Amino acid sequence: MLISQRLEHVHQGGMWEFPGGKVEQGESVAQALKREIYEELGLAVKAHTPLIRIIHHYPDRTVLLDVHRVTVFTGHAEGREGQSLKWLPLGQLIDCPLLPADRPIITALNLPDCYLITGADPLDKRLFLSRLKASLDKGVKLVQLRAKALAPPEFCLLAKVAYKLCRESGARLLLNAAPELVESVGADGVHLTSQRLADLKARPLGRDYLIGASCHNVTDLTKAVELELDFAVLSPVLPTASHPNAEPLGWQQFNELVDTAILPVYALGGMQQDMIGKAQAHGAQGIAGISGLWRE
Repeated sequence: MLISQRLEHVHQGGMWEFPGGKVEQGESVAQALKREIYEELGLAVKAHTPLIRIIHHYPDRTVLLDVHRVTVFTGHAEGREGQSLKWLPLGQLIDCPLLPADRPIITALNLPDCYLITGADPLDKRLFLSRLKASLDKGVKLVQLRAKALAPPEFCLLAKVAYKLCRESGARLLLNAAPELVESVGADGVHLTSQRLADLKARPLGRDYLIGASCHNVTDLTKAVELELDFAVLSPVLPTASHPNAEPLGWQQFNELVDTAILPVYALGGMQQDMIGKAQAHGAQGIAGISGLWRE
């Protein structure tokens, strides 16, 4: 990832940031992105995708960051305005003195565009685990283990096997369970139900763990931000067979709600893998789902 150092005489001078600049009057975000990157770095942007939108309040100003991931470019990066540049592996960004507004970008970069929620409670453990492995073999990198019908001892046994499968595939496993089970099982984090989210007063696990939460409205999203969680899942976006009586948000309302959050948000409800681009165009990190991602 490429970062640049702000010049000493400007706001937050000396801090590091992801390159970019202001959208000028009459410009689209895409036009501004290409112009700013060329003016600042001498790079011609050939392909980019939306990543996250962030509203950040500094003591003296408020900024809206419309962040895109540049995936194809030509040229050699140089600091055309006298700024220093660094190419850093993603894992090293967390230790870099980045602007506070840029911190959520690191989280978004570390998350995939698909979040698998496991299917029906595993009455047949062998079939359940074979379906999980099939999903992992298709490239799933983030999994929520959801098996509410299992008693805690059975759930923990299943979670240990699922965690091993995820580790072998380079994927991360979150438990839809009490946060205290995570450390005993050895998972990568926890997924909070909306009720658990509402009951909490502080982030339940340390920064070494990944924490997501189920959200359905602006109150849930605000609580997820206050607790400094890593991401949220907002649902239902579209009608679903599993919750036929739930009123879907639709893409426009989903987009409006996501704009109130300063953390990555997955779209859930009626999602299929070919909807990733549409979800991202409406502010999502990507899609979350059961039927659309749970492999036969």
